[in-house]
Amino acid sequence: MARTLPVGTLIKYTTLRQLQVFEAVARLGSFTRAAEELYLAQPTVSLQVKKLADSVGHPLLEQIGGQAKMTEMGKEVYTACHDVFAAMENLEMKIAAVEGVKRGRLRIAVLTSAKYLGPHVLGGFHRHYPNIDVELKVTNRENLLKRIHRHDDDLYIMGKPPEGLHADAFPLLPNPLVAMARYDHPLVDQTNIPLARLIQEPLIMREPGSGTRAAFEQLVTGEGLTLPSAKMEFASNEAIKQAIVADLGVAVMSRQSLVLEGEDGPISVLDVQGFPIKRDWYILSPKGRNLSIVAQTFIDFVKNEGRTSIENFEAGMKELRVRSANEHTSAAGWSK
Repeated sequence: MARTLPVGTLIKYTTLRQLQVFEAVARLGSFTRAAEELYLAQPTVSLQVKKLADSVGHPLLEQIGGQAKMTEMGKEVYTACHDVFAAMENLEMKIAAVEGVKRGRLRIAVLTSAKYLGPHVLGGFHRHYPNIDVELKVTNRENLLKRIHRHDDDLYIMGKPPEGLHADAFPLLPNPLVAMARYDHPLVDQTNIPLARLIQEPLIMREPGSGTRAAFEQLVTGEGLTLPSAKMEFASNEAIKQAIVADLGVAVMSRQSLVLEGEDGPISVLDVQGFPIKRDWYILSPKGRNLSIVAQTFIDFVKNEGRTSIENFEAGMKELRVRSANEHTSAAGWSK
């Protein structure tokens, strides 16, 4: 039964370990998975959660369909857990700052279509701040929105955030969307291709709910056209690129998805009316949550150096492709 707590009870009886264990169970929805993540025995996990619930005076979790789900009070405690952890990490960072060292941990989750962008921005950041550990999670849009809602990470990188999302966001870098086809597709050599002609081709599209798909649908309907059903749907850009190379159709994706192979490789960018669709990558932080020193350091770095990091990476990849082509030509000459 719920009871009224005297002021100071939680400070007296609650431990950081209890909060850590509860947060893991609530986030993973499983006592077993939390025990595995924390390298604890499951009875120990159950006991720590029970002690915390006893201190709070309310049930924090309930079993629904084989999963541990948070009660309303559990959700409040879960939010408080992240506030406490953030405060402790900030304290560690301030201690490090006093010692003249930038160190700490940065947790970033990025959209699958931004997986080329995220690591290279982080690479530049790591070279500037080698003592800051970075955890990078790559996931789809649906799961990313869930992580934002749960405050699982410090920062997030995605396309245009949906209306009403409880997060602060600002544009990070341009993310133009382009139409793509296999290098020998009949449309590759054409210019100023009408949008109506493009959608006559078999369409390979991202899954429903994808920001890229939504932008393409908005362009088509805005021109008074009806978008045909997709021939194929995939949840990743890599799968779509493989389908394009297999000559299964055309697709609309971020231009940056071709950063490794370049636009002179097996996939070509089409010259279609209305393209590129101008979009941006955004960096987000949970609204109402104070940014850690490390998270703010990363944002400042991105504002000042992020574009340079990406440009340097793209230039390096272009040089690597040219060198590889030259080596291939040289090897072919020797073989003769």
